[in-house]
Amino acid sequence: MYHHSGSVVRQTGGSATGVLEPAARDSDGILFQRCTWCGTAMYHRLLCPVCQGSDLRTERSEGTGTVRHSTTVHRNTPAARNVSMVEMAEGFVVRGRVMGPPIGIHSGDRVRLSMVKDPVRGEPVFQLVDEPFRAWT
Repeated sequence: MYHHSGSVVRQTGGSATGVLEPAARDSDGILFQRCTWCGTAMYHRLLCPVCQGSDLRTERSEGTGTVRHSTTVHRNTPAARNVSMVEMAEGFVVRGRVMGPPIGIHSGDRVRLSMVKDPVRGEPVFQLVDEPFRAWT
């Protein structure tokens, strides 16, 4: 038979450790989690992909990163748009959109988080930090 113990500490209100709070998304920057056991940075996860730990703390990214992969999508959209995988300076990877012509975005381009938000998909929007010289584009 189960008896409730009066010494059990309950969490009243608030959110669970490591879970991103929706109200915090409206502020500037990207929130991500860092595992307190192994230090791995990750974006929107419930468990650490390295050690499977659930003790995650929420941190704010400085907003700079590097494009690791970019592709142009023509489906379900009136105009071509790009979808990019951006590796942030903190070490996690996030899917987002880079402003500019889709053909002008390449792997290795440095980007910074933009103040513009994608209203339809809710993904982060980035802008190129510096336009590199490309002789053949």
